Amino acid sequence: MTSVENLKVKYPRAQAWSIGDSAELANALADLVVKGKKTASCGSLAAYEAESVPPGVGSYHIILDGQQEPVCVIRITSLRLVRFCDVDEAFARKEGEGDLSLEYWRTEHQRFFTQAGNFSEEMELVAEEFEVVEVV
Repeated sequence: MTSVENLKVKYPRAQAWSIGDSAELANALADLVVKGKKTASCGSLAAYEAESVPPGVGSYHIILDGQQEPVCVIRITSLRLVRFCDVDEAFARKEGEGDLSLEYWRTEHQRFFTQAGNFSEEMELVAEEFEVVEVV
């Protein structure tokens, strides 16, 4: 298996991270990314601003599974700010989760942000879209 260190040689400024708030969810979401079903994700603007090197359009990222092993490399193709209450059906579908509906997206993301202690209907999110450039 390819290690994060080996991938960072090929993608020197790539950050490595998993999606979700549990190992089980990280595995499921990484699988959706690899299969091309998940082409978008989001996080709170506050979390984005707290990162030492926030992602930018064109940046590469190593997606990890729940065991912190790399599964693929993505490239960010789009970033935009959107309030939680303004996320639309098209973006929810690109997130690739559950039944792909906006209702499912709202329920799961409200749970996630509430658990993180920062949910608000008006909260600003960084909505990112990406493409898979390499499956490990």
